[in-house]
Amino acid sequence: MPRPISRTALKDLIDGGEVTVVEALPASAFEQGHLPGAVHLGNDDVKGRAPTVLPDKDATVVTYCASTTCQNSAEAARELESLGYTDVREYIEGKADWEQAGLPLEHAATTIA
Repeated sequence: MPRPISRTALKDLIDGGEVTVVEALPASAFEQGHLPGAVHLGNDDVKGRAPTVLPDKDATVVTYCASTTCQNSAEAARELESLGYTDVREYIEGKADWEQAGLPLEHAATTIA
């Protein structure tokens, strides 16, 4: 079961370059804005695309989606774990919490993998 991670802990990992952040929403939502450095991996694409997008199964990976009511990040995290990823965490509060805290989103679509 993926471990939850707080906004503060996630921001520290992002700032330190110590994490791969995965947005598990549709590509259109990712293009509208995503957490800094995030890659897009829709929860329906995890099984087929994870080995290419996330080649290091021992890296710290954090999934997120829209908010606490969205289950995409939980589904993606569980699928990653079933594929053998060893350090998967979930930012349950998601993009809504990040924005409400006044933290920036990136808007470039170039990180869609």
